[in-house]
Amino acid sequence: MDELVEKKELRNFGLIVGSVFFVIGIWPMIRHGEALRLWAFVPAAPLMLLGLVAPNTLGLLFKVWMKVGHVMGWVNTRIILGVLYFGLITPMGVVMRMFGWDSMRRALSRDAETYRVVRPARPRNHMTRQF
Repeated sequence: MDELVEKKELRNFGLIVGSVFFVIGIWPMIRHGEALRLWAFVPAAPLMLLGLVAPNTLGLLFKVWMKVGHVMGWVNTRIILGVLYFGLITPMGVVMRMFGWDSMRRALSRDAETYRVVRPARPRNHMTRQF
């Protein structure tokens, strides 16, 4: 992340993040007729203004924002993959073992001469139209 960030990217960052904070600020009024969230306008106004007028001043904030995003992505990836593995893959494997289903045919046999699965030969033209 040490490379220089382009001015256009910094401008987009300021405008997009500022707009998101702006929407968070006005959403209660639009949706429920409640009071504005004034705290959300505090970051919205400077981000949008600096994004339009002087995007280069957002460089440090952009780098910090991206580092936080990378850390959150790293954590979320581990959580999501862990939930998928222990919540889906592991139970499927346990059920398959309970019912004796071995899709890879890994059972050992002392009488087996080979474990090779013999397949019929394919015709020569099976690769002519791959797509």
